[in-house]
Order: sequence, then structure tokens, then C-alpha cells
Amino acid sequence: MSTTVWILIAFAVYLIMMVVIGAVYMKGTKNAEDYFLGGRGLGGWVAALSAQASDMSGWLLMGLPGSIYALGTGQAWIAIGLFIGTVLNWVFVSGRLRKYTIVANNSLTLPAYFENRFHDKKKILLMVSSIVIIIFFLVYTASALAAGGKLFNSVFGVDYHIALAIGAAVILAYTFMGGFKAVCSTDFVQGTLMLVGLLAVHDRRRECQ
Repeated sequence: MSTTVWILIAFAVYLIMMVVIGAVYMKGTKNAEDYFLGGRGLGGWVAALSAQASDMSGWLLMGLPGSIYALGTGQAWIAIGLFIGTVLNWVFVSGRLRKYTIVANNSLTLPAYFENRFHDKKKILLMVSSIVIIIFFLVYTASALAAGGKLFNSVFGVDYHIALAIGAAVILAYTFMGGFKAVCSTDFVQGTLMLVGLLAVHDRRRECQ
């Protein structure tokens, strides 16, 4: 078989593995806290790599290189700024937020935290924060799905819309089945692949110089 066929098989196995991860974690999901926060029992390595895989995703592997290629190396400040923001968030925000969510009626989401923390009986903060999250994450999620569709289209020649539909279907499947732990576990796998891929490209580039 040709190399392209083997690559297609590898991608098919990868997508199936993502759905299987969702099915595995579905069995351990017993309540809302398990679904939304994984029972607050996620390991440090998985949480860290999952957060970075979700944060960086398509823009790091496709958007940033394209931006640097089109506009110059000054675009690298995008990655530097994000790195600084991420470090500051983990150091100064995450720990405090975790403690306050427990005090604020063990809030499971940020909108619920704002509602409980500031005693928002009219649910204004709840509505505003929910709308902001929906708008900005909708745009971010759409860009990540678009990056995946373009990757399939450029590598395999698969129609962009078909590739987009396949990617969205797989993501929705494991998310609805396994919740937070399934998403973090698949992100951990994807983040590891991204890290290996970046290191491989870096080593290959050094060999070519």
C-alpha cells in the first residue's frame, strides 16, 4: 500500500481511539461534577498538557507559522505574549480561583462562580459571563475546526466540508460521552503528538541546515 493509504489508516485509528476514550470515561461519569470537572481528580500532567493543547491547537501548528511566513518573524510575539499570559494565569489566578470556587457553593463553572461569589440574585453576571464565553469560545472553536478541515484537505485532498464534519462529529462524540475527563485525556494525547511533531520538525530543520 502507498504511504498516503497508511497515513489515512493511521488517522482513522486515531479518530476511533478518541471516541473510545470518550466511551471509557462515560462509564465513570455519575453526576454533574464528574461530567464538568472530572470529579476534581485530574492529574497534574494531564491537566497541564490538556490546557496547553486546548489553548494552542490549530493556531500554533498552522496559524502562527503562516503568520510568520506572511508577515515576518515579529509575529513570534504572539506566542511569547501567550506564554507570559499563561504563566501569570497559573501562578496568580488558578490557585485562588480554585479556593474561591469551593467557598462559593462549590461552583462548577465560571458563570456559576460569579453568581455565587457576588450573590447575583438577578443572575445578571451569570447571563453576561455566559454570553461572553459562548461568543468567544464559539469563534475559537470554529477556528480550530477550520484548521483541522484545512489540514485534511491539504494533506489528503479530502473535501474541506467533509473533513470539517468528520472532525466536529468526533469531538462532539467524545465530549458528550465522557465529559471533562474525556476531553482532557484526548487533549493529553493530542498535546503529546503536537510536542513530538514540533520536536521532529525542529530536529529535521537542524539537519537540513
